[in-house]
Amino acid sequence: MYQETLVILKPDALERNLAGAIIDRYERVGLKIVDMRYYRKVDEAILRKHYPDSMAEGLGKKAQLTAPGIIDPVTHGMKVLERLRKYFTRNPVLAIRFGGEDAIPLVRKVTGYTDPATAEKGTIRGGFGTDSIAKSTAEGRACENLIHASGNPEEAKAELALWFPD
Repeated sequence: MYQETLVILKPDALERNLAGAIIDRYERVGLKIVDMRYYRKVDEAILRKHYPDSMAEGLGKKAQLTAPGIIDPVTHGMKVLERLRKYFTRNPVLAIRFGGEDAIPLVRKVTGYTDPATAEKGTIRGGFGTDSIAKSTAEGRACENLIHASGNPEEAKAELALWFPD
């Protein structure tokens, strides 16, 4: 089934000049670029909608898997959200609308797991990633994992409307 989904190349992907290599990975599996926007500076309002406070518990629980010292996942998740928002405004990002057959799960498969340290080899994060959730948690910053990719059809629809409003 044809789908469209959002991929955002985060500041570290652009800082490391990986945009072309990353886009190539998605194109090699048959995905097409439908639209693309370069955000020199991401607006705080977009980030608060993209990363709403309601995500705190889930982010905190994910961090607990690699940093067992976290006692309160909601409080930790709020710190993660603040760090993510700061990370997204550090430098430009590139938002890409990809389309293709089963685009959402295909993008997720090519991208790899959120934590580059445990992402499968051969995925973008597993191959290009240099950070980890454990390291970033210990250092009090966002995990630099190169990419945001929509997780499901509902998320893709909402995120595409946010990043590509017209």
